[in-house]
Amino acid sequence: MRWMLYGATGFSGKLIAEEAVRLGHHPILAGRSAAKLAPLAEHLGLEYIVFDLKNVEVIAKAILGFDLIFHAAGPFIHTSDSMLRACVLSGVNYVDITGEFPVFENTFAYHEEVRRLNLAFISGVGFDVVPSDCLASYVAAQIPNAAQLEIVIAGITNMSAGTAKSGLSLISYGGWVRRNGKLMPQPLGTGAKKFRFPGGELSAMPIPWGDLSTAYRSTGIPNITTYMSFPPALIASTRLGVSILQTMLANTAVRSFAENIMEKIVRGPGDDARQTGYAYLWAQAADSQGNSAQAWLETVEPYRFTALSGVHIVEKLLATRPSGALTPAQAFGANFVLEIDGTRRMDTLEN
Repeated sequence: MRWMLYGATGFSGKLIAEEAVRLGHHPILAGRSAAKLAPLAEHLGLEYIVFDLKNVEVIAKAILGFDLIFHAAGPFIHTSDSMLRACVLSGVNYVDITGEFPVFENTFAYHEEVRRLNLAFISGVGFDVVPSDCLASYVAAQIPNAAQLEIVIAGITNMSAGTAKSGLSLISYGGWVRRNGKLMPQPLGTGAKKFRFPGGELSAMPIPWGDLSTAYRSTGIPNITTYMSFPPALIASTRLGVSILQTMLANTAVRSFAENIMEKIVRGPGDDARQTGYAYLWAQAADSQGNSAQAWLETVEPYRFTALSGVHIVEKLLATRPSGALTPAQAFGANFVLEIDGTRRMDTLEN
């Protein structure tokens, strides 16, 4: 297996590289900065190459001969398409760790082309969206004619700079849901509800999580709402705050300034938090007759999960060779998430 990790010096990229080496892999590290790549490569005993993502032909030459590219350099809405096109030109499998639903929509647009090439393009191989995609597929399989799907994510606390920058991009898009098979805008801060989790009820509001794209692809359910838990006071103030932010972020200079600030001050969870933290998810599929199925999922801390899941998917993809632009559950099944250490699924909760 000869694979490349692009964006290796980012927060998630380093965790993925370390997990790969721990499991005996020797990925080629890649990115834009030799100054950042060299010390990481030396520390891990790996090779590295330097190139940016501005020119598709340059990228295609750099990745020629690799079995797979693991793309970990976000915000993916700005970086993924040039890498996807280069992978088509060079005949290379592709995975990334995006959570941005417009990126998923773009990846799926390559489906027929990459299927003919007998390649696999799988976006969202980390915490975004392996747990939610597998959980959604699990409950949907129990309700054959499901028309409604709700997914809630709880337990995300500290973000990395890359996640924060991707979040800024999504704020500029506003809120979204899927209705009757189509993506529909909805103001952020509206539609908040309470959901039952281990330890009690949590308040959550709809957010534009990647499952608006991936769960629809995996399950075919036409009406999907994705939520994330937040403190009630934050939910109450979100609608006004997001409106102001959207106006500000429409200015390119303001958005660039905000991204630079994120890069300098946002550090992500420390070692202790990654080793001891956890997250929960809930999903429910329901049909028009009142039949429903729900389940909960517990995982390790999200960034740790991303490293574990990402490397495992590299191994799984290169061993099984699925083809097409796929979701994680489409490629490996609803039970794939249970192969990740520290994950358990629950059909009921104890009182």
